[in-house]
Amino acid sequence: MSKVIINSFEELEKLVGHDLGISEYHEFTQEQINLFADATLDHQWIHTDKERAVKESPFGDTIAHGYLTLSMLPHLWNQIVEVRNLKLQVNYGIEKFKFNQPVLVNSKVRLAAKVISAINLRGVTKANIGVKLEIEGNKKPAYEGEIVFLYHFNS
Repeated sequence: MSKVIINSFEELEKLVGHDLGISEYHEFTQEQINLFADATLDHQWIHTDKERAVKESPFGDTIAHGYLTLSMLPHLWNQIVEVRNLKLQVNYGIEKFKFNQPVLVNSKVRLAAKVISAINLRGVTKANIGVKLEIEGNKKPAYEGEIVFLYHFNS
């Protein structure tokens, strides 16, 4: 799988409306879910107590935190796109975002990305990227929405 290479605002602007690609699959293990719970102090049993989740959860097993799945965006995004010639990149926002489906432990997910818009704001590029986290074997994605980056390209 080859990455899309972007070197300038003009190159990004030409990609508006186009799919950029799909990342490799990532598997959410119970260890990763537990580490995220420790890092965020979110130890809700649906994430960390397998025995209870199997018995009591409507999902039948533990699930990844929604924000854990969201936090994987940079890793998965970097498998799809390489933005070069940058002074700085800033995560600017998340828009029209919805968690649609829980991600069960040991599920594999991948990111699909599409350029929604690219605007030049006095030398700073504002890029809205449509993202969808697909769950292997599931028609409904884990989430869909737009992430917004600010790219400060070198002149």
